[in-house]
Order: sequence, then C-alpha cells, then structure tokens
Amino acid sequence: MLLLLEYIGGLVAIIILFYYWSISTFRFWQDRGVLGPKPIPLLGNFKDVLMGKISFGEWISIYYKKYDELPMFGMFIRRRPVLIVRDLDLIKDILIRDFSKFPDRGLKTFEKAEPLSQHLVNLEHQKWRPLRNKLSPAFTSGKLKEMFYLLLDCGNNFQRYMEKNVMKDEPIEVRDLTARFTTDVIGTCAFGLQMNAMADEESEFRKMGKDVFSMNTLKIIKFRIREGAPWLYELLAPIMRDNIVTNFFMKIMKDTIEYRRKNNVIKHDFIDQIMELQDHPDKIPEVKLTDSLLTSQLFVFFLAGFETSSTTMSNALYELAQHQDYQNKLRHEIRDVLKENNDSLTYESVKSMKYLDMVFRETLRKYPPAMVLVRRSDCQYTFAGTHLTIPKNTLIMISLMGIHNDPKIYPNPNVFDPERFTPEAIASRHPMSYLAFGDGPRNCIGARLANHQSKVGLIKILERFRVDVCEKTEIPYKINPRGFLLAPLNGIHLKFSKI
Repeated sequence: MLLLLEYIGGLVAIIILFYYWSISTFRFWQDRGVLGPKPIPLLGNFKDVLMGKISFGEWISIYYKKYDELPMFGMFIRRRPVLIVRDLDLIKDILIRDFSKFPDRGLKTFEKAEPLSQHLVNLEHQKWRPLRNKLSPAFTSGKLKEMFYLLLDCGNNFQRYMEKNVMKDEPIEVRDLTARFTTDVIGTCAFGLQMNAMADEESEFRKMGKDVFSMNTLKIIKFRIREGAPWLYELLAPIMRDNIVTNFFMKIMKDTIEYRRKNNVIKHDFIDQIMELQDHPDKIPEVKLTDSLLTSQLFVFFLAGFETSSTTMSNALYELAQHQDYQNKLRHEIRDVLKENNDSLTYESVKSMKYLDMVFRETLRKYPPAMVLVRRSDCQYTFAGTHLTIPKNTLIMISLMGIHNDPKIYPNPNVFDPERFTPEAIASRHPMSYLAFGDGPRNCIGARLANHQSKVGLIKILERFRVDVCEKTEIPYKINPRGFLLAPLNGIHLKFSKI
C-alpha cells in the first residue's frame, strides 16, 4: 500500500510539474504590456486549430478583427509566444526595412525524417541567401519571356482538353482541372519534362501532388509530432519519412540530369541552374549541396507552382461564374487583345490585359493561398514608435487573410470587385495592404511564373467557354479547415458551355 501511495504521489508530482511547465511562458506578453487572448494549458490559443475545426489562417484572421484597434497583439501556439503584427508600417519594417533582423521564417528542416524539407521556404538565411541568388536567374522576366512558347503549348493542350470534356455537359470539378494544367506547365517550363497530367488520368506527377496535399489521420499525427516535438520527429525518421514521395522526386532529378549530361541538352531552366550548382559547389561554400537538398528545391517549386496557381485559377472562375458582368468584360478584353495580335497570344499581349490583371489580383486579395506570413527575429528588436522590445527567436506572424479582408483597407471585403485594383486605387493604399506573394527579399521566387501561368489558363478557358454555377456549386465558399494553404473544403464544381 505504501509503495502504491508513493507511485501515486510521484505521478501527481509529475502532473503538477508538467502543468506548471506548460504554462510557464504564459506571462511573456503580459510582462511586455502586449494584449491578447488568454491561453489555455498545453494548447495555448490554438485549440480549435489543433483539433482540426478551423484552418490556422482563418483562426488568426478572427483575432486580427477582434484586436482591430491595436498595432499588434500576442498569442501562444501551445507554449510558444507569437506576435501578430497588424500595423502596416511595422510590417514594412519587418519584411523590408529591417529584413536583416527578420531573415528567417522560423521553420525547420528535417534532413533524416523529411529529406525534401531542405528547400528555400524553410532554409535559414545562411543557406537561403546564397542558394536563392543562384536559383533566381531561372525566374527572371527575360527567362519567362523565353519560355513563353512552352507555356502557350500547355495552354493550347488545356483548351483542347476542355473542348473534349465540356461536350459531356456535366459539372466539372475545377480544382482538379486547373491542377492538371499547372502540373503540365511546371513540368514543361521548369524541368523540361512532359508531365502528361492533362492526357493521362493516372499521371504519376498528378498523383504525387495529390498525395502531398491530401490529409489523413496518420499525416495529422505526424504533423503534430513534427510541430510539437521536432526532436522526436527526427529521432523517428524511419517511421516518419515518406519514402514514396522522396524516392520519386530524387529519381526524377537524377534521371533528368543524367539524360541532359549524356545528350548535351541545355535549356537554361531550373534544372540547368541545379546542374550548375552541382558542377561548381565552390560558388556557395556556405551550403553543403547534397542530392536531397538540391532535390528539395525541385520538390517545393513543383508543389508551390501547381497547387497555388491551380487554386487561384479555380477561385477566379468561381467568382466569375457568379458575376457574369465581370466575366463578359474580361472575355471582351481577351478577344479584343487577341484580335489586335492576329489571334496569337504573346508574352506582351498577356501583360497588356489590364482587366485580367485586376481580376487576378482581386482573386488573390479575397483568397490568398498562404494565409499567414511568418518571420523570426534574429536579434533583440524594438519596434519603431513603441516601447515593445522582443528577444531573439521571437516568432512574428502577419495575417494576409486579415489584411486582405480588412474593411478599413478594402470596403465590403466579402464582395468580389476587380475595380479595387485600378492603378488609382492601388496608389491610394499602403504598399503592405496587398501581400499575395509576400514582400521584401524573401518574397515568392516564382511569382512571375505563377502570374503568367494562371492568366494563360484563364485566357484559354474564357476565350471559348462561358462559366456558370450549377447545383453542386457551394455558396458561400467553405475553407478546408485542415489545409496548409487556402483551399475549398469540397472542391469547386462549375458548368462550362462552349461559345
């Protein structure tokens, strides 16, 4: 009996110690005079997110609205203090003026458990900067102009695919449709590969894309371990590693590079930049150029390129289907510009479509794929015009969803209105009021390609097809609560008619 009491007493002591450990950081913001919601033990302020009831970005945007009179407020992800910055001038300091003090996203890489996590999005600045400098030439406007004919070929294939499928006279799930197009674009333009996602229902690339972004119970458990106990995640590498996805992309890179070297193929694309790094590792001695690190760059570019652009295209079609006047106006612009260019689509003619750009921007305003920007302080920092000083390694978050739907910046934010992005309207707003691709040195490296591939896809649809809502179209839009990026919960179903 005495031994049992000792065990019980020890267990109670452990529970008490664990409880106090779990709340030991909860005075962090209070001690610094920063307001914010009250956290709960173990979960902080993110109980509903951790339980899969609401997406991370939506949850933060709710508090963005709640603290609408404050320049910033404090929250906790489990035990970790997080500062949510609302003031646009302070956001400009973080992203641009004082970038050197916030050079990292505070994300982790896992070389053993997740070999393909060593990409530009996650890397710390010591590795990120030299690597980005070497990869950037593959994404310049000049390079995009050179490869536009490849993008156009994908667009023409997309249009032919649409012609065949529209004849079935059934609602089409648009995200799957647009993801096929963007998968082909990324494969052709970035890697010089034929993905065949449009023609082949069983395309391996399309399968891999679906697999990475699909969520199941096992993936959620892995993600919780990854975020809550990264040391354990890396320790359990043999269990945590997704060998199918990792091996697939490692093989693709290896086979593609071997073929190019053997046949002396030079395309001046993303793969060529990777080959250049392999041949001259001395140019970036700060980074150990392992096969997994180089493949990670291919992996993240493929995923980011097809998922965000396909979602943006489908969201634009979702809104245009509900606003036939906007759709007709855009179609008139598309046809007028094509007529002026002898029915041919060029890099310059896409850039000349001003209303298309307004529709594209308004879509990203209302539906920003990355709902939150994250930065981590690299030193102690005092925010301009405030008395707040944060220590090194403090996590900063910027709610894109909050800013893009702020009625003080965008009146009636729930209304889709391309006129918000006339040159005059843009000039009247703070430059940090629109952050669809981030800003500053760590903005999206592939923004130009994302812009053009989305626009070409929309042009090829709207030139020949009318888009309408149907009985399966979900209105209002429901965000997937378990998605890493903003995406519709049950897809987007629309009806297309040949015109």
